[in-house]
Amino acid sequence: MTTISASDVNKLRQLTGAGMMDCKKALTEANGDIDAAIDYLRKKGQKVSAARADRDAKEGAVIAKTSADKKTGIIIQLTCETDFVSRNDDFVKFANQIADLALANKPANAEALKALPFEGSTLADKLIEQVGKIGEKIDVIRYELVEGENIVPYIHGTNRLGVLVSLNNPVSDANAIAGRDVAMQIAAMNPVAIDKDDVDATIVAREIEIGKDQARAEGKPEAMLEKIAQGKLGKFYKDSTLLNQEFVKDSSKTIAQMLDGIEKGLTVKAFKRVALG
Repeated sequence: MTTISASDVNKLRQLTGAGMMDCKKALTEANGDIDAAIDYLRKKGQKVSAARADRDAKEGAVIAKTSADKKTGIIIQLTCETDFVSRNDDFVKFANQIADLALANKPANAEALKALPFEGSTLADKLIEQVGKIGEKIDVIRYELVEGENIVPYIHGTNRLGVLVSLNNPVSDANAIAGRDVAMQIAAMNPVAIDKDDVDATIVAREIEIGKDQARAEGKPEAMLEKIAQGKLGKFYKDSTLLNQEFVKDSSKTIAQMLDGIEKGLTVKAFKRVALG
């Protein structure tokens, strides 16, 4: 039998808001798997507060930047071990230098980014140098690149979360404001996809299964389970896909309606969201 530690129980409580004993039972049933335990709680009818919450507990800085023509955007996540280091001006400056390096070179991935020349050596060597200087493990663990017609960046708080939004229309004053509103929506609501057709098939199957189990637990007849689950799936799309979400600044509109009201046909082509903690 898998041993469930107090730290695992506490982590699940923080992610879901469920009670301690419920979390312990869920982890026991799931053999210690956090994601499976979250599904167990949902199937039992528990309301979870952050089933898709970012679970990387490292400290650091997230930087989102775009090129001058707004056609290229990048996000980098530079991690460290303590918030004391993450708030240091030199650390944030270093993160911005890495972001500038990424924006100028558009590497394929984080490893390619770390292989780029930087201050007489490579970024990888500079990271090792910073580890020796600061005394904490420091690394670039995330790098995202978005290219398109009109990229809008957003950084939330003290470099703890970054968003890039790619809009289909050329840059204008109106859609720059709308793009920032969408980026803030993504930061707050953490959608799983742009629209319902973009949701991964495994996520759809998972939501249908959870919907059926919830209905079954409520005593609904087997013949009704599929219809009920599809109804719940519709609500999932409304809550979890960007264009169908209610606009946080005006709940009478969806994001799709808000964008089309700003400029006819304006929509989101892509987005990236990177968060600490």
